[in-house]
Amino acid sequence: MKFDLKTDNPKLARVIELAERDREIEQLWKCSNVMAIDRLGYTDHGPIHAKIVAENCLALHRLLRGVELPGVSRDYGLPEEYSEIVLFLAAIFHDVGMVIQRGGHEIYSAFLALPYLQRLLQEFPPEERTILLSEVLHAITSHYSGEALTKEAGILCVADALDMEKGRARIPFQAGKVDIHSVSALAIERVEILRGESKPVLIKVEMSNSAGIFQVDQLLKERIKKSGLADYIEVVAEVTEREKKILHKFELKV
Repeated sequence: MKFDLKTDNPKLARVIELAERDREIEQLWKCSNVMAIDRLGYTDHGPIHAKIVAENCLALHRLLRGVELPGVSRDYGLPEEYSEIVLFLAAIFHDVGMVIQRGGHEIYSAFLALPYLQRLLQEFPPEERTILLSEVLHAITSHYSGEALTKEAGILCVADALDMEKGRARIPFQAGKVDIHSVSALAIERVEILRGESKPVLIKVEMSNSAGIFQVDQLLKERIKKSGLADYIEVVAEVTEREKKILHKFELKV
């Protein structure tokens, strides 16, 4: 799969190139979707989700440059370019544990990712490779339920939650999964990551129906709180001029 990520970071560009050529990784994403979509009726957790989360991670990282928090730069003295490598790798592997089980998938993702990470980072010196491995695995295990203790882990946590535009929710909805999660996700028209005025990051969410506030208030807000980045992110949610009806008929079954 082509990521089409624009970067002037040659080390990141090389890692992306290696990931794009790895057919085993691509199949692992496909297996994730067999479990997520075909068996559980969830949204996509495969290659498209990985690509979106990677793009979100790098966009957030650019806006948060200069914000000094625990991570590869502050704790190890590595350049910011290494933070981008951690984010890309954590983004593309954070959900591969879905091939085993939804519950605890972030832990499964970490040990499944390890041999692939070693392969993708083989050109780095041993010390740097070990640091990158450690930071990627921490970010993966903290994106859903664990505590995010680094800047990179916090960014992944938020970037993952931002993949909530309506097209991503159609699979479970059309399959008959009508609940607050699927209905509210259908109300999200557009999510933008912008430079803020009072804080470095502005997340702008456009909704076609006020049901979308559940996604923002209950899901996105919780991810931002656990990310450790709440002081640097502001969120604006707007309903378009005329609300669209999402459900024409809803039958309550008891």
